[in-house]
Amino acid sequence: MTSVHEYKRLENRLFQRMKGAVVKTADFVVEVFKAIGKFLTRRYTIVFVPHSEKRVYNLHVTVLSMCCFLLVTAGVFSAFFWYGSSYSSTMYAMASKDGRLKDAQASLDQLRDETALLLREARNFESALSGVLSALGAGGNNAMSQNTTGDLSSFLGIKETPEGLLQEVDDVRRLSAYLNQAVEPIREIGTLLDSQSALLTEIPSIWPVKNGIGNITMFFGQNVNPIHGQYYIHKGIDISTHRSGDPIVATADGQVVTADYATDFGNYIIIRHKHGYYTRYAHMQSFRAKVGQRVQQGEVIGYIGNTGISTGPHLHYEVHIGSDVVDPYRYINIRSSMARQGR
Repeated sequence: MTSVHEYKRLENRLFQRMKGAVVKTADFVVEVFKAIGKFLTRRYTIVFVPHSEKRVYNLHVTVLSMCCFLLVTAGVFSAFFWYGSSYSSTMYAMASKDGRLKDAQASLDQLRDETALLLREARNFESALSGVLSALGAGGNNAMSQNTTGDLSSFLGIKETPEGLLQEVDDVRRLSAYLNQAVEPIREIGTLLDSQSALLTEIPSIWPVKNGIGNITMFFGQNVNPIHGQYYIHKGIDISTHRSGDPIVATADGQVVTADYATDFGNYIIIRHKHGYYTRYAHMQSFRAKVGQRVQQGEVIGYIGNTGISTGPHLHYEVHIGSDVVDPYRYINIRSSMARQGR
């Protein structure tokens, strides 16, 4: 029993001590708040004394009101600086965007100029393509002229479409459609030119002396024979470079059927070509090709000489169609005539 009473007394003493500590702490806190309240409610008088005999103004303030005033003033200045900084950042961003907008406008103006130039060149292309198709007899196949989508004549000035789409974008789209449709006629032209080019290699259509040198000293037809001075029918053309040894070329693809010597022609070569054509090259100094050899247009077959009945180094050149002799000069001019028609 004694031990229980002792524990009870000890417990009461501890409780009283804790209670006393809590009460003291509470009293201390209350005193602190009272001191703070007294400090904040302490009144001060601010006297405004004019430099004259006018009335003196007294302003009664407390510490609390001064603290509130200082807090409000600090908040106002902080807000002012924050908004000022934000305004400066916004103005800088707007100035940067304005600069980029001006650059974009300049690029757009340049794009418009380039688009206008492109459309002018496209009109020239359309005119040239139409001329070529007409010259080649393929004008009826030009589907672009029948398609309003690709009609370049409808291209007008710069404007906005009702949907807000720039007119240049619409023009470029129509130009793209036009060029896409122009591919097929151009392919047809290429096929036609390839076939014509193949045909020109099968008929004697080039100058028989390499690099196109030399001059015609006697044309086809009635001429005065330089040996006996009488009129006769000259069955070819004579080409002179005023020297021996210049290379002679085949005027078309074919096969050498003769490489021989005759009293009148001297050293001569005969080549058989397609479509019934034959060509003869006479008064040669020497041969480069032999009988049975297949030669291509422009390939060297021999050299200019002065063999046979001749008054000087030259090439006597003939063109035969079957058993008929024709004027070689007409065939030599085929390529230049076609080039003039193409223009």
